[in-house]
Amino acid sequence: MKRNFGFIAMGLVWSVLFAGMSFYWALGGLLGLRSLGGSIYELSLDPPPSFVRMVWLTGFLKLLGFVLLLALLIRWKKPIIAKSLFYAAKIAGAFLFLYGLLNFITITLSAMNILEFELDAYATAWRLVFWEPFWMAGGIFYFFAVTRSAQTPQSKRNETSDPDI
Repeated sequence: MKRNFGFIAMGLVWSVLFAGMSFYWALGGLLGLRSLGGSIYELSLDPPPSFVRMVWLTGFLKLLGFVLLLALLIRWKKPIIAKSLFYAAKIAGAFLFLYGLLNFITITLSAMNILEFELDAYATAWRLVFWEPFWMAGGIFYFFAVTRSAQTPQSKRNETSDPDI
């Protein structure tokens, strides 16, 4: 597994910012909430305790991504751990990107009056210009944080040959 330190660093910053927003909102902050629109914004104006707990939980879940990216920086002795982290980063990246992309598509369809969402023009603009691209950027950071190591023909031959022969 080859690590891309630039993408890992950007992913770490992205994760902290993303979790930080949730923690800020869980503490009662309102800045930026209107840009989300819909029921999330409505709930945030007079949040029930269960909603606040959910926002705290999402903040901590977002920090799990930070932990995943940090784990990529460790040189693991057991290949199964490195392989698991490789696939976890790829799956998380694909999920984040697709989530943002699918939201972008559906919100665009709503803006074109093809689908009906309860998003005002302000939230629609912010979702299309910031939120959904933000999700997609996170997906790119996670997905490209690691790549497969290129193996030389010599190293492949050594792996497949029996050393006792």
